[in-house]
Amino acid sequence: MKIKNRKFIYLISPNKIKNSFFKTLNLVLKSKKVSFFQLRLKNEKIEKKMIIAKKILKICKINKVKFIINDDPDLALKIDADGCHLGQDDVNLIEAKKILKNKIIGITCHNSYRLAKKAEISGATYVALGAFYKTKTKKIVHKASIKTLKKIKKAINLPVVAIGGINEKNYRNLLLNKADFLAISSYVWKNKKFKPQQAVINLR
Repeated sequence: MKIKNRKFIYLISPNKIKNSFFKTLNLVLKSKKVSFFQLRLKNEKIEKKMIIAKKILKICKINKVKFIINDDPDLALKIDADGCHLGQDDVNLIEAKKILKNKIIGITCHNSYRLAKKAEISGATYVALGAFYKTKTKKIVHKASIKTLKKIKKAINLPVVAIGGINEKNYRNLLLNKADFLAISSYVWKNKKFKPQQAVINLR
């Protein structure tokens, strides 16, 4: 199966960002395979996070990539990011919509048909399902399957982002089963075999 020129990658940032990261990110986004870039910094102070976010926003705009802030609709509004991603324990989706109006709001729904339907009814822009495979990014609490993906794709009329341990060996199966986007982090930023730009290019 060929997926030429399709921008199916939803790229998530590493947990820590150094000064060299911005140049690397620009090279990765120039591959024209990334639709979304999510800034996910769990342990960074808000002041530092804002400085980083503003730099990334410029890079995303140049490369026509949607910039998403994890967990923080207020920060997304302040820097005029394209939207925000919420976990189930973050700000309520209804409250986030009051802050962000018509901006993108995605929500993690794990492996739950009920949560995906609720997200659609509440006005989410997309839902994220997973984890589909073993991942080093975070401890897996909720395991999703292709069966889950198929069921939820039939039940809702929203784009689905598949997440969790996705790499060059397993990504095609998710796309074949109608995942709209693939959330990827470790495969790009912690790949011992390929540099970030090449890792992204490998996902043809």
